[in-house]
Amino acid sequence: MTHIHGEKGIDMTNFTSASSDDIQRMLSAVGARSVDDLFADIPAEWQTDDFRLPPGLSEMEMLREIRALAARNSAQLVNFCGGGFYDHFIPSAVDALASRGEFFTAYTPYQPEASQGTLQAIFEYQTMIARLTQMDVANASLYDGGTALFEAVMMGLRITERPRVLVDEGVNPIYRTMLRSYTRNLQIEYEEIPLRNGGTDREAIRSRLDEHTAVLVLQNPNFFGCVDDYSDLADAAHRAGALAILSVYPISLALLKPPGDMGMDIATGEGQSLGLPLSFGGPYLGFMATRRAHVRQMPGRVVGVTQDKRGRRGFVLTLQAREQHIRREKATSNICTNEALCALRALIFLCLLGREGFVELARTCAANATYALQRLTRIPGVRRAFERPFFNEFALVLPRDASEVVGRLLDHGIAAGFPVSRYYRDMDRVLLLAFTEKRTKEEIEILAARLESALT
Repeated sequence: MTHIHGEKGIDMTNFTSASSDDIQRMLSAVGARSVDDLFADIPAEWQTDDFRLPPGLSEMEMLREIRALAARNSAQLVNFCGGGFYDHFIPSAVDALASRGEFFTAYTPYQPEASQGTLQAIFEYQTMIARLTQMDVANASLYDGGTALFEAVMMGLRITERPRVLVDEGVNPIYRTMLRSYTRNLQIEYEEIPLRNGGTDREAIRSRLDEHTAVLVLQNPNFFGCVDDYSDLADAAHRAGALAILSVYPISLALLKPPGDMGMDIATGEGQSLGLPLSFGGPYLGFMATRRAHVRQMPGRVVGVTQDKRGRRGFVLTLQAREQHIRREKATSNICTNEALCALRALIFLCLLGREGFVELARTCAANATYALQRLTRIPGVRRAFERPFFNEFALVLPRDASEVVGRLLDHGIAAGFPVSRYYRDMDRVLLLAFTEKRTKEEIEILAARLESALT
């Protein structure tokens, strides 16, 4: 490695494997006398010495260093966080099967004769998502829940050819941030409808549904964990000529009314809870399902089943809606691929649980949350934020700042939930907590004890 020090002390150690002569020739080519000249346009007060890197290590030395750092993580956090991403148990078979070389190293299945295993897995995944949501057809997956919701909105704009997008404020604020960002330069009217007591303001939504509305976007359970039946709002959207979109938490569908039965036109969601680890935010899995009438406006790809000339069943990419596959003016999205390995994990996860196991999982999550609510609200000064039905997540109002309380409990190895003030105004004392099948009564009792201590 080459060591280059500029006049101001910028250390280029390990930045490049080029020789000193190579670097001097490159500097001459751009008219710079030294490496420092490359940073001359940055005001001095903004410059930093963070470019200094230690000397390179051998593989053995690096492994020793990494293991020493990892050893500092001796205590595992007990996780009560939710907000769209959940700490579920993942059977070991998910890792074992998804890591098989046939799946792990496969590229995009453009050649069906060489990709039957991958195509069949995607087809089965699509079938499970369609059944889970009670919709007609699902695609092969999208990048994450927020991407899927944005693409659903774009579907609605294309289908209705109208300009207005109505979004309930109970939709995950991360998704709403993505929607605002992705649609900012489009010729549309984007409007968010504030919540009323933690739930959807039906009167406000109905008053805004008119001949200009393209889509109505809802979420169940909403960000605060509140459960609802949006069948009436789906009907209201349809009477106005708009489409209804519902973002869902897939585990909850084992117990709650699915989007198809509510009359929704498009269902989307984050599939992380279906066999994917939290893993610092990804990679995750966006799923999408819709009515048969809208399938040609669905982005990404759809795997279908067919027969060859000998009558043998085979799997193919039936629809691919990117401009590289069809005429540009008919393209629906630039998304050309899918999260195939993540979708495979979701398929394996669902197969391992089966129908009864999936329902049992959901019931365990709901039961743990119910127990936790009863226990936590016995703490003096702690009360429910919203008196509404919930699945496995709810919001509490604390007698002091929620962020401060969470910080205190982190010192005891407990991730006590999510302070919602980051996304919602005037909610400094509101804490959102989630409970999965991994949380035991003993852990909930410890949470309650530590929380009560932190509040005194």
